[in-house]
Amino acid sequence: MADQNCSVLTLNNGRTMPSVGLGTYAPKQDEDAVIAAVKLAVRAGYRHIDCAAIYRNERAVGHAIKQLIVEDVVKREDLFVTSKLWNTCHRPDIVEVNLRKSLEDLGLEYVDLYLIHWPMAYKEGGDMMPKDANGKVLYSDVDYVDTWKALEDCVDLGLTMSIGCSNFNSKQLQRILDIARIKPVNNQAEVNVYNSNKKLIDFCKANGIVVTASSPLGSPGNVRESYSTLLKDLVLMDIAAKYKKSPAQVALRFLVQQGIGVLPKSVTASRIRENFDLFDFSLSDSDKQQLVSINKNIRVYLEDCAMDHPHYPFHEEF
Repeated sequence: MADQNCSVLTLNNGRTMPSVGLGTYAPKQDEDAVIAAVKLAVRAGYRHIDCAAIYRNERAVGHAIKQLIVEDVVKREDLFVTSKLWNTCHRPDIVEVNLRKSLEDLGLEYVDLYLIHWPMAYKEGGDMMPKDANGKVLYSDVDYVDTWKALEDCVDLGLTMSIGCSNFNSKQLQRILDIARIKPVNNQAEVNVYNSNKKLIDFCKANGIVVTASSPLGSPGNVRESYSTLLKDLVLMDIAAKYKKSPAQVALRFLVQQGIGVLPKSVTASRIRENFDLFDFSLSDSDKQQLVSINKNIRVYLEDCAMDHPHYPFHEEF
């Protein structure tokens, strides 16, 4: 029996978010590839599209959305679009300006979810990765708590329906919760079968914050061997054969069954379709326990250029 209940997640403000979204971070892809991927994904059933200013392709995503609406494939209200505030834009007086820039690029009047991409603030200015003469990233002293208050103002203005965080640890989330007029609905974090992030997920669930998994399939092709081989893990492959599904589908289903959103990234048509086809099977308790057992607590996205930033998130256990 298909478990359809996992297809939508309810946020703490009563709004809903599709549990499977298309990740659009594709640094080596041209705009045409991004447009094609978004159009194909929506035609395949995706209704959640995950974007960010730093991906530098929101105009392409917006072009695809416009075409889909013109072609009457979807209406705007059918889509859940996420964007993220980059590190150089944390200063409260420029938050709204940068959200409006993303909206202009996307061709939208509002986004459904706006996240602070990282807790670290970088020096404001034109360059998204500002560096000194020695190549060291230049920091700003803006506190993300002040940035959060500016995001709340963006909700009041109707520019975003919900707000949240990305790559925040539990202590940083607690600081937000302690001052929030509008609670974060979401924390996007690196989660997959090799990086279960269980303590952070438990913290988020206890505080009514939905977790969305970035890199839910690890990082295929990454230089770290453990990540490039995640989809070839023997436990994952055995379970996939049992259900006549791919290892990627099992890895994604494992997260979705825990009430975690997933954002698989692909521009390949067959994989885009495959990554959405998760709702005609359910993993048994014993299968889930086996997948829990292959956790390695390995993180691939470290943003290690900012490890000495006072708000760097990964010095804490979770």
